[in-house]
Amino acid sequence: MAKRIAVLSDTHGLLRPEVLSAISGCDAIIHGGDINKPEIIDRLKEIAPVYVVRGNNDKEWAEHISATLTFQIEDCRFFLVHNKKEVPKDLTSIDAVIFGHSHKYFEQVIDGRLWLNPGSCGKRRFDQEIALAILTVEGKNLSAQKVVIQP
Repeated sequence: MAKRIAVLSDTHGLLRPEVLSAISGCDAIIHGGDINKPEIIDRLKEIAPVYVVRGNNDKEWAEHISATLTFQIEDCRFFLVHNKKEVPKDLTSIDAVIFGHSHKYFEQVIDGRLWLNPGSCGKRRFDQEIALAILTVEGKNLSAQKVVIQP
C-alpha cells in the first residue's frame, strides 16, 4: 500500500496552520533542517513519525540532531541533508536525496535518483513562494507533488 510522506524544510520557527492541514494524514514527515525551535518537531511528531536533520540555523538545542540521515521507507532509501553541497559523491543504493537551505523548490530525477528540495514553508524569504512536497512511496516507486501554501 502506498505511503504519503510530507517533506518540509526551513520552517524557521513557524509551523503554519495551512501546512498542518496539508500534511494531515501523512504516514511520515521528513524535515530538511532550519527548524529553529524544538516545539516544531514535537508538533510534527503528533502527526506522524519524523525524520529530521539539523540546519545551519539550528543552534545549541539541536546539537543532538544529526547533520545527515540515511533511512528507508517502503523499498526506497533516502539520504537527508540540509545543504545540498554536503551530499556525498557516493550515493550507491540511495533512491532519493532530500535537502533544503535555498528555500527554492527543486525536483529532478538525476541518474535515476530523485533530488528534492521542498522549498520553505516557514517564514517567507524575499518573495519566494511558500511550499512543501508530498511524496507517494509505493515499493520502490516514488512520485512527488509540489504543494504551494497561500497563507
